[in-house]
Amino acid sequence: MTLIAQGAEAKLYKEGNSLIKERVKKGYRHEEIDLRIRKQNTRREKRLLEKSAKVINVPKVLDYDESKYRVTMEFIDGKTLRDVLDDLPTDKRKDTCKQLGNEIAKIHNINLIHGDLTTSNFILKDDKIFFIDFGLGFHSTKVEDKAVDLHLLKQAFESKHYKHFKESFNKVIEGYKKESKDSKGILDRFEIVEKRGRYKKKTL
Repeated sequence: MTLIAQGAEAKLYKEGNSLIKERVKKGYRHEEIDLRIRKQNTRREKRLLEKSAKVINVPKVLDYDESKYRVTMEFIDGKTLRDVLDDLPTDKRKDTCKQLGNEIAKIHNINLIHGDLTTSNFILKDDKIFFIDFGLGFHSTKVEDKAVDLHLLKQAFESKHYKHFKESFNKVIEGYKKESKDSKGILDRFEIVEKRGRYKKKTL
């Protein structure tokens, strides 16, 4: 196995055409609590990947070892959307953003919240978008949670893709509206979340 990335929560290893995600020990937590949390989070991410695979493109789960806090999945050999979005031809960038909105709506339709919708967590391969890293994901029927998911994505676009921010994000929303089963309720709440975020910035 070759270590290719390490974050606060997990190490990522590549082995052939597989990616192994192993949750790391947190020294500041009581050992028994740490073991329980890592086991629960590993199990949850596996389930979220398997459920989301029914409606969107995600790495296929190949193996699961709860005792080692590992999920082994298909390695997607593509580029992160963060790295390529701004360099795409205008029409392709718009189509990609619209597709992204479609895909987000599909997981929201089955009450799945990604929890970390940044363009670093989408891989573009053969004109298909793959969602990765469901480490902060969860199930929820709440309109608020879906609106916050979109709000996080908008912040990522505004921060990392400011050059075409409005045009690109408008296409995301266009795609979302087309696919969502409750676009009005979610986007109405999204506006409230946006106003709340702006108010917090003003009061800081």
